[in-house]
Amino acid sequence: MTLVATTTATTAAQLPDLLPDLDWIADPLRVGRLSQDFAWFSPVLKRDLAGKRGDIAVRPRTEAEIRQVVAACASAGIPLTVRGSGTGNYGQSTPLHGGVILDLSGYNALSWVRGSVGRAQSGIRLADFDAQARLQGQELRWLPSTYRSATLGGLFGGGFGGAGSINHGPLAAPGNVLAVRAMTVEPEPQIVEQRGPEAMLLHHTYGTNGIVLELEVSLTPAVEWTECIATFEQFDAALEFADRFGSAPGLEKKEVCFLAAPIPQYFTSLAEHLPVDQHAVILLVAPHSEAGMRDMVAQHGGQVTYRKTADEVASSHKTLLEYTWNHTTLHALKVDKGLTYIQSGFNPMHRLKQVKALEAALKGEVMMHLEFLRTKEGAFNCSGLQIIRYTTEERLNQIMQIYRDHGVQINNPHVYIVEDGKQNNLDPAVVGMKRRFDPQGLLNPGKLRSWYTAEPTAPLEAPVQTPVRQTA
Repeated sequence: MTLVATTTATTAAQLPDLLPDLDWIADPLRVGRLSQDFAWFSPVLKRDLAGKRGDIAVRPRTEAEIRQVVAACASAGIPLTVRGSGTGNYGQSTPLHGGVILDLSGYNALSWVRGSVGRAQSGIRLADFDAQARLQGQELRWLPSTYRSATLGGLFGGGFGGAGSINHGPLAAPGNVLAVRAMTVEPEPQIVEQRGPEAMLLHHTYGTNGIVLELEVSLTPAVEWTECIATFEQFDAALEFADRFGSAPGLEKKEVCFLAAPIPQYFTSLAEHLPVDQHAVILLVAPHSEAGMRDMVAQHGGQVTYRKTADEVASSHKTLLEYTWNHTTLHALKVDKGLTYIQSGFNPMHRLKQVKALEAALKGEVMMHLEFLRTKEGAFNCSGLQIIRYTTEERLNQIMQIYRDHGVQINNPHVYIVEDGKQNNLDPAVVGMKRRFDPQGLLNPGKLRSWYTAEPTAPLEAPVQTPVRQTA
């Protein structure tokens, strides 16, 4: 450990004495847990982030308490890493330079629901927000598979969308997120309300360019969704059903998840509903659209092997949502720890052709998992969370390049730098936002490469301004 790092740790350790009324966490085991997320899905990130951790954590419950922590850290030059429930997959909540972990899971009140708009503090769990919105006949437009524990701020800072994105697109689609209330990192923190496109400059940046306090989001009328599984003997039949049902404008749905064999065999608790060697499509469908869905399944040679009404789902406390999106990867890893995954985005005009070509090229090594959705521009498409039989990092990179060679975009989940996951497609205004909200570069330092090249006048003696070498 360098002298500078030791000084930072010592300074951070003094904060509880400075702010004794806050809920500080200094136990090394608990701080270690709060320094992690699900980056272990990637053997590359598991290696590259090993040993990275914060020095101390704090769990504020009011805006005043957050302000006290931020002011103290800004005055002392202590790095701050903001986290929610830690359900991300890219090491977003793993500090690279120690410092304070700002756990906002206790800052979790619903502010209000007014018609088709809701506002809540960033630490609210999505399940709680959704449940309270439903009391007023509304629901969240998107639910990730981690919705029981994931926070609203965490989804905004490091997530994409989820069930419901087939109707409303990802969070980034215009009109989904209406406003953000954020705090600057300064000795005298300021509160700024961002609306419209400007608010989205804080989205999916791993908390590197502002502390999000509240979010105002659009809601949608609540539906009592029926959960089903349809199974098919043929890959093409299952794929074409998922695509046709997903795009059918008159059949209302919230989730269409395509799982090629042998992925369904990793769902051991659903084994009785999943015939061996068959492909499966997980569906959330409105009750009035179930008959149309069943007709379409039959037309493609499939059968519905599982069905639960919304009341049955609620009483069982088990939902098929927790077998979709990256929960699929989690279930597979529970059975075989030698697996990992990639994230891909297909061309809306050629999606089925691309999927079939890649299935033929990589069958046996890559298992096809697709989530059907609308792009942020509104086109019907599918996004992949393919499961990989991992051998080497070199082969993993080759597989991602094969996807790119087929015209498929890769959002690399094996890197922890914002730009690398976005294939360097980063709006320069994101760095301008960081300059406004985090002038000292204290927020989650090392994760936003463009900050260092865009800020040549930043104080080089500060340890958090030292660029991190990307090894993945």
